[in-house]
Amino acid sequence: MDMIKRPRRLRGNEAIRKMVRETRIDKSSLIYPLFVIDGENIEEEIPSMPGQYRFSVDRLPYELERLTKAGVENLMLFGIPAHKDEMGSQAYAENGIVQRALREGKKQFPGLYYITDVCMCEYTSHGHCGVLCGHDVENDATLELLAKTALSHVQAGADMVAPSDMMDGRILALRRCLDGNGFKETPIMSYAVKYASAFYGPFRDAAGSAPSFGDRKSYQMDFHNRKEGMKEALMDVDEGADIIMVKPALSYLDVISEVSKEINLPIAAYSVSGEYAMVKAAAKMGYIDEAKIICEMAVSTYRAGADIYLTYFAKELAGYMAEGRIG
Repeated sequence: MDMIKRPRRLRGNEAIRKMVRETRIDKSSLIYPLFVIDGENIEEEIPSMPGQYRFSVDRLPYELERLTKAGVENLMLFGIPAHKDEMGSQAYAENGIVQRALREGKKQFPGLYYITDVCMCEYTSHGHCGVLCGHDVENDATLELLAKTALSHVQAGADMVAPSDMMDGRILALRRCLDGNGFKETPIMSYAVKYASAFYGPFRDAAGSAPSFGDRKSYQMDFHNRKEGMKEALMDVDEGADIIMVKPALSYLDVISEVSKEINLPIAAYSVSGEYAMVKAAAKMGYIDEAKIICEMAVSTYRAGADIYLTYFAKELAGYMAEGRIG
């Protein structure tokens, strides 16, 4: 046949396939979510997330060493306090679990980059992401506590804060608080486009953060909505966010794509606990090739437009990159 254009010419061997790849990723764009818990000598596996653990502060350095050896330099801390109350006071306590973990991590592994989740749900006795007025989450009253939490994290050593609560106006509240206390250079990664998703189930098991009544649909987004996601992202850009996150990742690639095209900031995507748990369960049953699925999920997220990938598979992905299986 007399064909001039033959796309297969660029697929003939591994060398040429790598040369012409449109989507490239490296370890520096990975963030590993990590759970820290009050207590001592704790390194307990999370039942719904095989291979993921809750660490007490004294055991945390062992995991940080494993991260370092894997080549993962960025982590996000989630705290699980021993005591919870209606105001989530351990979220912003000077000696709260995240604050202690930051000080220990910074002391032993100062070269890592520490990001903290800023929310109330792990710390409140009712499991909601803010202060209650009856059975409603009071938006404006919550902003002050979120700002106090972010400030306490930065004072303890956080390099970046990441509010995940979905309260209106929280980016501006955090930015003003940080700036007013001398932390103008601390970046904010906003969970700007966060959907009310069934994919969060295992995380709520891990963090003990399931709401004791109702749900979070009055503040997290309806997964039917695409335009609303763009509105949320643009509002957070205007309020001073430095990075915009879409969460979850796998079922929201269309949203990642649209946000990345419209917003001139780095875009993060969070491959959440439900995605992790499904891969682990299917791999255990022998239904899938775990490594290939992990790589394909990651590449699809970057291909959609993400610059940063939060994933419980960060260590595995770093290893696959080193082996040349993905990159």
